[in-house]
Amino acid sequence: MIKDSMLFVGLDLGDRWSQLQVLDQEGEVVEESRLPTSESGLRRKFSTMGRWRVAMEVGTHSPWVSRLLTELGHEVIVADARKLRLIYRNPRKNDRIDAEYLARLARLDPQLLSPVRHRSPEAQADLALIRSRDTLVRARTMLINHMRGLTKSFGERLPACSADSFHHKVREAMPQPLQPALEPLLDTIGEMTDRIRAYDRQTVRAA
Repeated sequence: MIKDSMLFVGLDLGDRWSQLQVLDQEGEVVEESRLPTSESGLRRKFSTMGRWRVAMEVGTHSPWVSRLLTELGHEVIVADARKLRLIYRNPRKNDRIDAEYLARLARLDPQLLSPVRHRSPEAQADLALIRSRDTLVRARTMLINHMRGLTKSFGERLPACSADSFHHKVREAMPQPLQPALEPLLDTIGEMTDRIRAYDRQTVRAA
């Protein structure tokens, strides 16, 4: 029966392990198990089965897992986590219960899961460039603010300038007692600025 009938799977994805709940067409639990959140573990479990309807919440692992299970021939639904929790708020929340709710909603009406569509691998990689650049810009801003704050605590100020030119413009203005603490940070800011410019060039090429 498991091989030949449409079954409904709730997959609660964890960072290392994922919880699996399988329902038959009558809504009875026919399998409950845990498997590693890895390509080999998922491929081993899903490659020998018939066509299942698999529901999972959107999250860190859902893009690659949904692509893998689709490649293996399954119908995959990625649920909008925020809307999904409005449906089944439960004080007894745990991985097994979450997986079972996903499976039951997939069996009753997939539209209740508010399905989302993930970007293609290429678009996801392009977006990773933008997000990595943004993270680096925010880290650079934190270091610049830290240096300005320490300098103010000595009764002095670093000159106003853009973040891109900061590592060139402020070196001579640093208070002498703070130089051992600030110079390594200034070097790091210069390296970050070079990396940010490299990201800019990659983004332009991707566009």
